[in-house]
Amino acid sequence: MPQPKNVTRRTFIKAASALSAPYFVPRFALGSVLPAPSERITLGFIGVGNMGGGHLGTFLGHDDVQIVAVCDVDSVKRDKAIQRVNEHYAEQRDKGTFDGCDGYHEFEALLDRDDIDAVLIAVPDHWHAIIAVAACRSGKDVYCEKPLSLTVRDAREMVLAARRHGSVFQTGSQQRSADEFYKACSMVRSGRIGRLQTVDVNIGLPSRDKYFPTEAVREGFDWDRWLGPAPWAPYNGERCSGHYSGGWRRVRDYSGGMTTDWGAHHFDIGQWGIGADDTGPIEITPPDEPDEFGMRFLYANGVTMTRSDKANGVRFTGTDGEIEVNRGHFQTWPEEIGAEPLSASERILYKSPGHQTDWIDCIRTRRRPICDVEIGCRSVTVCHLGNIACWLGRRIRWDPKKEEIIGDPEAARWLDRPKRAPWRL
Repeated sequence: MPQPKNVTRRTFIKAASALSAPYFVPRFALGSVLPAPSERITLGFIGVGNMGGGHLGTFLGHDDVQIVAVCDVDSVKRDKAIQRVNEHYAEQRDKGTFDGCDGYHEFEALLDRDDIDAVLIAVPDHWHAIIAVAACRSGKDVYCEKPLSLTVRDAREMVLAARRHGSVFQTGSQQRSADEFYKACSMVRSGRIGRLQTVDVNIGLPSRDKYFPTEAVREGFDWDRWLGPAPWAPYNGERCSGHYSGGWRRVRDYSGGMTTDWGAHHFDIGQWGIGADDTGPIEITPPDEPDEFGMRFLYANGVTMTRSDKANGVRFTGTDGEIEVNRGHFQTWPEEIGAEPLSASERILYKSPGHQTDWIDCIRTRRRPICDVEIGCRSVTVCHLGNIACWLGRRIRWDPKKEEIIGDPEAARWLDRPKRAPWRL
């Protein structure tokens, strides 16, 4: 991976602006030393609802960055975020007022600013690819919430854009940065449970088509812009709600359901433990009924990963024992497997200092983060393939190298979706 050059900021900006090559490196690729306040990494937020609002609070606590812009199609959320940022920085500077955070209705205007180094994208899944690819093209580094994409093809386009434009791209599957998951996968990969045989993953169901009655669009909300590339549909408050009990996450036009939402966490950890960050399953078998457990993924090395109610989170089973991991939970059978701390020889995986911190560190060093876009692509592909098999009710075969469904043209059509004009990648 490229290493940072020993140049001054002034020289770097001048050189970067003159580049004619197809690669762009943001202006803070200057090494790992924390900048002075005037040299903070500048961030823009696209989407400041549930997850975006949470990230906003996290990054307000980072002294090495400054949030300078927010964007949302909901004027109420946007105005609250602007007020929150400005009040924080006013208090931090012991001043009565601060108005350095700008608000935008359209993400394109935010991305046009050349004084923004990186963006955090926390919008519904059907928008991820278009905004992330545009951000990469504009020379920004990217943190994109999980699941990475709405389709397999969208995910691959995001990888291609990040590589072509040199973007440091973190996928928001933050369990990779948590100690218990690092410990579990390190032990599995180091052979503490012997040869890995199965992985059980406890997640929810695929998305589906759903009817909503028409309602009046609430004031300050741009419904057409929220729909964006998705098929047109009449407004309904639940349709665009971010609540996990319903809302857009359960609707096929906008999301893959809990299969992609929690699958982007737990299937991702399964892939990490299997050692499949650059590949994927070769065969996907749906359960007998769509709402049942039993969705199964077979890998070339013989390991099977199954959507199962057996696990509390993710359970790895090998020839010599089992390891189960979830947020705040780590257990082994027999107990002695997990009793000894990781040895130096077992610390073979990337150790993150924290998901957001890792991204900021990598922006400075130009290294790839703990959940690089390629990893996010491979993990969400597992989720999408599981959904396709469930939606069609039949087994599908997958070539993880060519990223093609084998011998099933109808299933292959689900690898991409048409986008409503004028939106396209």
